[in-house]
Amino acid sequence: MIEWRRLDVVVRDLPLGLLFLAASFLPVLQSHGTQLGGVPARPFDALAVVVVAVESLPLAVRRRWPAVCLTLVALGFAVDQLRGYHSVAGTALGVALVSAGAHLSRRRRATALGFSAAYVVLAIALARFGSEPPSEFVTFFLLLVFAWGIGAWLRTTRAAEAGRRRRVAEDTRAAERAAIARELHDVVTHHVTAMVVQAEAARYLTAAPDRLDGTLTAITDTGRRAITDLRHLLYLLNPGHETPSPGGLVSLVEQARQTGQPVEFTEAGTPAESAGSADLVAYRVVQEALTNALKHARGSHTAVEVHHGDREITVAVSTAGSGSAAPGDSGRGLAGLRERVSVLGGDFSAGPGDAGFVVRARIPTGNPA
Repeated sequence: MIEWRRLDVVVRDLPLGLLFLAASFLPVLQSHGTQLGGVPARPFDALAVVVVAVESLPLAVRRRWPAVCLTLVALGFAVDQLRGYHSVAGTALGVALVSAGAHLSRRRRATALGFSAAYVVLAIALARFGSEPPSEFVTFFLLLVFAWGIGAWLRTTRAAEAGRRRRVAEDTRAAERAAIARELHDVVTHHVTAMVVQAEAARYLTAAPDRLDGTLTAITDTGRRAITDLRHLLYLLNPGHETPSPGGLVSLVEQARQTGQPVEFTEAGTPAESAGSADLVAYRVVQEALTNALKHARGSHTAVEVHHGDREITVAVSTAGSGSAAPGDSGRGLAGLRERVSVLGGDFSAGPGDAGFVVRARIPTGNPA
């Protein structure tokens, strides 16, 4: 069975027009519809069938072609009142006005003025054949304006909601781009920095083939890790698959040691079975801190301490020297880490300490106590 919402809008609007058409021919409702101008009622004839159809059936296109719908329904309404049929289908004029106010997108002011002028002509004609006072025409006109106003309010509300959704979508895309930029910075900067350090060291090892071979091997391994990490980066486009690189923190520390950076690594506690994004954020904190140490304090002693608790992971990376971003650097790394940790409700700091430059992070795992 085809779902109702998947049907064409004309098909979905047609039943309303058919309802007005059928109701107009019920004996109990004939000549009991809208009465404007006081024209004496007359029984239905062949022309009445055409008039009622013109008033009712155009409602099928009230959302697709609102101006056409309003024009036909208004024309049928005018003939209905001048002939004195006073059919129930005359109520369709209010529906057409609401639809036009809500869905008409072009020449709205001109349409409103044009139909107002047409109403004045109809009122003058009805005043000649009927017996109602002018105040009745004014009251009915205000009702028509109210119907148009309801449609205009619906249109404004719909436009505001569409704008809100558009802003949410734009903010989401911006957040996704920022996340990818952070990942690119973390992955590429770390591995490329290590490769540059290793390549510079290799220039001075031409007289020691064994050490040169080891350094070149380390460069090759770093390049392979970079490729692996970039593959993991693609998982950002598929939520729920973002994971640290194979080997985890041990591999990260070992890679830094291969560049000649003396790194002391301490890991305490048992990693939680389900730490959400906390494991990845802890990995990125250590990665960025080691990258800064390689760039700005090469050869200085670096201590990495990671503690896995029941409800949080704490990370501390201290470098004897300046492990901060140098002047002119983008600062994207540390700023990105601070944002990552903050999103999880943790704390992040980076700055000079007793042991040099210290990066600290407390990252909640989201597990219950």
